[in-house]
Amino acid sequence: MRRTKIVATIGPASDDDNVIKELLAAGVDVLRLSFAHGDIASCIERLRRIRKLAPSIAIMVDIPGPKIRAGSFGSLPVVLNVGDELALQEGFDETSTAAQIFVERKGILKHLSIGDKIHIGDGGVSLDIIKAGLPATAVVSSGGSVMGKPGLSLPSSILHDRLPTDDDRDRLEALRSEEFEILATSFVRSAFDVVSVRSVLSREDIMIMAKIETAEGVENLDEIVGVADAIMVARGDLGVRMPIEDIPHLQKEIVRQGIRYARPVVVATQMLESMTHSQVPTRAEVTDVANAIFDGASAVMLSAETAIGDDPVGVVETMDRIIRRAEESFPYKDWGSSLGVQEIASHAPPATRVTAAITGAAWRAAMDEDAAAIVACTRSGMTARAISRFRPPMPILAITPFEKTARQLHSSWGVTDVVISDATSMDDLVDVAIARLRTTNVAKSGDTIVVMAGSNDSGAAATDTVRMVIIP
Repeated sequence: MRRTKIVATIGPASDDDNVIKELLAAGVDVLRLSFAHGDIASCIERLRRIRKLAPSIAIMVDIPGPKIRAGSFGSLPVVLNVGDELALQEGFDETSTAAQIFVERKGILKHLSIGDKIHIGDGGVSLDIIKAGLPATAVVSSGGSVMGKPGLSLPSSILHDRLPTDDDRDRLEALRSEEFEILATSFVRSAFDVVSVRSVLSREDIMIMAKIETAEGVENLDEIVGVADAIMVARGDLGVRMPIEDIPHLQKEIVRQGIRYARPVVVATQMLESMTHSQVPTRAEVTDVANAIFDGASAVMLSAETAIGDDPVGVVETMDRIIRRAEESFPYKDWGSSLGVQEIASHAPPATRVTAAITGAAWRAAMDEDAAAIVACTRSGMTARAISRFRPPMPILAITPFEKTARQLHSSWGVTDVVISDATSMDDLVDVAIARLRTTNVAKSGDTIVVMAGSNDSGAAATDTVRMVIIP
């Protein structure tokens, strides 16, 4: 039983029906579709096709925000050597080379000054501006290979985009009637950004995931976590906008804060990067993935590894093995007591305080009685996510009347099974849970289970009921 979820990005290497089926069989819980590449019509067509292939899996759509990209370098690596000079030119749908990089953002190059630094991709390749103007001239200060259409990280002082951008708005309008579960929003800097994206999308059934990848996002983390439904530690852009030595510490802080608020938290970027073209990961990458598990991450994400890698399925299988081994050493017993949920509940709305108290009691009861399972009866998924943050060692079974909620719970740590049922009374829900736990050999006669349910009696959804049941 694996508790931490795997997110896999679909790209040229995996955008095949058979490969997608193999990814799901290998253990992928969430499929990520980037809407930063290709036109909207082709992105929507891919989304619909994958929805048919994976009717019960969670789909995450990632919109680019104010991401600036280079014109395509093509499918083969282009080497940029330290000391090489090149031109930066504005252009769209143009081919970039080692001598000239096209920047797909109108009017941005004129704001560059001598001495400004530009990072390509996840920061492995860097340029220094030595001549301003159009075109600008840059020298390679950190060399390496680039391919495809990498992102360009320009100085934040010249970026003033608000979310959602005009391009984002076009994508959000196209997504209003489509079937997906999670919307990942890039470069979130404030709670207002999350609220604005949610308002434009105009869909309450979609989880909004805030990607933390700027200094402003880190500074406003508490308010962002308060309004977002999920969080992503986007280490690529975060690593070129913050001191690189701060990233491990920021990761721990972001993960911990998201979990305290019962938000699924995804750790992303370069998890198994070497496996894009290698059959085995580096020892450092294996340790990195394991440390993300020890930090309590709800999910870990594969990007280039499955999007353009040589063996997308093999990468997922490797990730699965690393997670399972790390979870054997996870500090389940101490995690919940050190979480500090009550510190948040003390200044939270009444419904949140009630949910924190009840799920905390359910966790303690399950631990004290060594329960075989925890059952979360939920309409929105909130009850399951609230108990998930305590990281209990026993499986979490969710029961919901909604297929959308069932798919969204694929992103939540420890939710190992979801049953769709229209049962409403507590006794009927308990019967559904017992039948399922018996069928899956999770529990047997004499075992204890903890069952939670929520209500709207107070005018706001809250988890307000907990029962301990001995299976007859």
